Amino acid sequence: MPGRPRTKLRIPKKAKRPPKFIRKQSPLAHPQADASLWTEALFGAEVLLLHAMPVYYGFGVPRGDGSGVVLIPGFLGTDLYLSELHSWLGRIGYRAYFSGIGINADCPNLLVQRHLNETIERAMDETGGKIHLIGHSLGGVIARSIAGGRRKDIASVITLASPIRGTVANRTVIHAADAIRLRILQEHGDGVLPHCYTGRCTCNFVDSLRRDVPDSLLQTAIYTRDDGIVDWRYCMTRNPECDYEVPGTHIGMAFNPTAYAIVADRLAQAQSSG
Repeated sequence: MPGRPRTKLRIPKKAKRPPKFIRKQSPLAHPQADASLWTEALFGAEVLLLHAMPVYYGFGVPRGDGSGVVLIPGFLGTDLYLSELHSWLGRIGYRAYFSGIGINADCPNLLVQRHLNETIERAMDETGGKIHLIGHSLGGVIARSIAGGRRKDIASVITLASPIRGTVANRTVIHAADAIRLRILQEHGDGVLPHCYTGRCTCNFVDSLRRDVPDSLLQTAIYTRDDGIVDWRYCMTRNPECDYEVPGTHIGMAFNPTAYAIVADRLAQAQSSG
């Protein structure tokens, strides 16, 4: 009808899709990542490729000097899946040691105190010198913390797809970590701090992780931009001499032939500078 005011229709806004990665509380702030967890299913191809590459059989890589190398598995992982890396290190001349932590689903501070310190001491006694640490994913974060707290005992630390500068992870991983944190609090009670398994914890593990690694200790961070578990930008030291990008997946980093070649080169560099 003439003269009747028109009513404007409100068009509802489209709901924003939740990000695939959720920011975990951390002392550092970085933009959120966007990657697909499904890409991690390709890690099987990396296992097959590894067995077809000369590096797996020790060809074309520097030989080791018999020094000890302690391997630390990632979140919810055990020493078993690091068997390939363990055997390969032995073939190229190192004495590899499993962590002995069982499943990596407990307070990192307790894992270090109850298991890893003992493994490191045994490796040092049997090899007669400093040892190297190699950690995958969360295992690398633990390795980095140990290196910060035991500087005189560690020759080098190598992290494989390890978020050493904070945690931005896939939603599924965050939910799993929250469940583990609740179990830790229920199981250990007053034996752990209230903020255990978060960036706000003030335990020795977190304190050591925040310390700078001395120049005498060779640090290597190997990462992949195709990481479907954590934000690859958190897996770097920001020192171009220490950061190495490789193609592949987060899970497959433990079987990545390019990463193996870098590990051999960096271990040899650490023994020559030590």
